[in-house]
Amino acid sequence: MKDRNTLSGHIACFTAYAIFGVNIIVCKDLTSGHLISPIAIFTLRSLGAGLMFWILSLFLPYEKVEKQDYLKILAAAFLGYFVTQLTFLMAIPDVTPMHCSIISSMSPIYTMFIAAIVLKEPLSWQKAGGVALSLCGILFLILNNASGSSGITESTLSGISLMFLNSLSFSLYLGIFKPVIAKYSVVTFMKWIFLFSALMSLPLSFREVFSFGWTQIPTEQMWELGYLIVFATFMSYFLIPFGQKRIRPTLVSMYSYIQPIIATVISVIIGMDMLTWQKVLAAALVFGGVIVVSRSRSKS
Repeated sequence: MKDRNTLSGHIACFTAYAIFGVNIIVCKDLTSGHLISPIAIFTLRSLGAGLMFWILSLFLPYEKVEKQDYLKILAAAFLGYFVTQLTFLMAIPDVTPMHCSIISSMSPIYTMFIAAIVLKEPLSWQKAGGVALSLCGILFLILNNASGSSGITESTLSGISLMFLNSLSFSLYLGIFKPVIAKYSVVTFMKWIFLFSALMSLPLSFREVFSFGWTQIPTEQMWELGYLIVFATFMSYFLIPFGQKRIRPTLVSMYSYIQPIIATVISVIIGMDMLTWQKVLAAALVFGGVIVVSRSRSKS
């Protein structure tokens, strides 16, 4: 039984991060046409996934949320979903899939600093070396960022900055709200997260969402929007906590490297990005630094 639970945890994490890898390509294509604004896409994700979590909760035992936790969940929704996902959707038209994947993988670096400040976790020379290695990779990536003769548009500084904010806000969310996340089941926590997120974004997107001529959107992009809501939001946000309860955190973090691999392979195959030695070197430096920090954290 234990082996079966462990296997299901591995499958859940692999599937979730594979979905995230494809999601980078889908969001890049969906937002590049500028037919739908990032805030409208965010609202549709929140409404769609939230509705699915609320429906799913009807078939599960009722779980009461304590009154003092509603404000915490509201704050978690703002930092962990509203800020995180909105910055991602705003950044993705202006960053290449590879750059997006590389920057997204730096979450363990941010988590290390958060743990040092909040939990007073000591910073070792090994951790400092890992951070330095990753920063060298990011600096190299930015300095070698230019449009090539292939015609593929490279990343802008504003897009890269938004991706940094995206990764930082999600790391802060995991570090600050870990107790309340662990307190409730996945379905209970997520149904409130998406409800609060939708309420935050609706005042900014109500007119567009409910008066937009949806028939103007090509069928392909409607399928992409459906993938974004069902798989990249509802299913992935369910699978990762499911996997976290069945396998060790270090194993979960290792599965996150599937995301940039899948995003890179697909983007190169379809001509959305170009694989250069500069990007490969930058990725190697960043991933190497993250692995050093992750191993140091697992030993401490």
